[in-house]
Amino acid sequence: MHLAQMAMNRPHPFRIEPDPATMARMAEDLGILSLKKAVFEGAMHPDDGENWRLEARLGATVVQSCVVTLDPVTTRIEEPVTRKFRKDWPGVDTDQEEVEMPEDETIDPLTDHIDLLAFMQEAIALALPPYPRSTGQELGTARYAPPGVTPMSDADAKPFAALAKLKEQLKDDD
Repeated sequence: MHLAQMAMNRPHPFRIEPDPATMARMAEDLGILSLKKAVFEGAMHPDDGENWRLEARLGATVVQSCVVTLDPVTTRIEEPVTRKFRKDWPGVDTDQEEVEMPEDETIDPLTDHIDLLAFMQEAIALALPPYPRSTGQELGTARYAPPGVTPMSDADAKPFAALAKLKEQLKDDD
């Protein structure tokens, strides 16, 4: 959207439904198997006279690999998306070693052009399940030890685990 061409006295609605080629490119960029459906719908609203606010709804169907079996896992994403574009956004000083992020992570710098497709892709990336699993699949517990040694469990590492084990042994001796 070219903001210079938009009136500051009313909202400007939009609806983005990427074509199959664009969805394939987005899926590749996101590192997922496929993006089946995607709709980004909302409006750009004037805010405080010189700033803008994006309010939208993201709907997408994504296919990722199961982290256990690598089988395809389909997930439906429905997310509200809000971004604020501020003329007075401080930006990032690349000369500094450390960069402090603003408290409000929905604020972006106001530029002449807002790439709604890029914000759509970012919203999908943020909403993706980090560890997709096929139905009924669970990650097992990995326990390792040298040959001939019993691996330690989480319960063994707890401070009173040895006392509990001793108590059980004493009960058995009675």
